[in-house]
Amino acid sequence: MPNDQILAEIREANMTYLMLAQSLIRRDKAEALFRLGMSEDAADLIAALSPAQILKISSGNMLLCRFRVDDDTVWSLLTNHSTSKVDNDATARLHASILMAGRFAETL
Repeated sequence: MPNDQILAEIREANMTYLMLAQSLIRRDKAEALFRLGMSEDAADLIAALSPAQILKISSGNMLLCRFRVDDDTVWSLLTNHSTSKVDNDATARLHASILMAGRFAETL
């Protein structure tokens, strides 16, 4: 993939992320904090951004969002690739959600 295309994809991902985050925050701030895994200060800042500010911020060459999952256990549960296979995908995803929620609570 050419470098120009990668940069365009990053800008598009940033724009989409900021617009989604702003929408979630404005709809239900507490739920947005949980789903996005961000601080209340960051949420307040994103909620107040104008469309022009979102466009300017998203045009950078660095991704604004990052993976919250940095744990082999959670990845195994989400992908169901663990050595002890879980037969029920819903149970595995629920377990992964509980682990991620606990980690989010630890950061508060």
